[in-house]
Amino acid sequence: MPVARRVLREEHRITLKMRWNYALALCCDPSATLDDVSEGVSTLEDAGRIARRVLGGAHPTTEGIENALRDAGAALAAREGDCVTSVCEAVAAVNLLDGS
Repeated sequence: MPVARRVLREEHRITLKMRWNYALALCCDPSATLDDVSEGVSTLEDAGRIARRVLGGAHPTTEGIENALRDAGAALAAREGDCVTSVCEAVAAVNLLDGS
């Protein structure tokens, strides 16, 4: 990812999607540590700010990053409370509550 950030820059749609996928990989790994999930959330927050500024709030990439951030943030909160055993369980629980 450092090469994409250097060559394409932070604002490029491909770089944003790569960061989005990287964050999802961190958050949905069943063996992810709390630090991994926290890094995933931070990555999504940063990518979301950039996507909103560059692409606009209605762009599908921006919406996808923001939805992933909402789920990952809820998963992180659940994980910090130790009420679930995996991040994916927390995301599934959040989606059930949202009706997603």
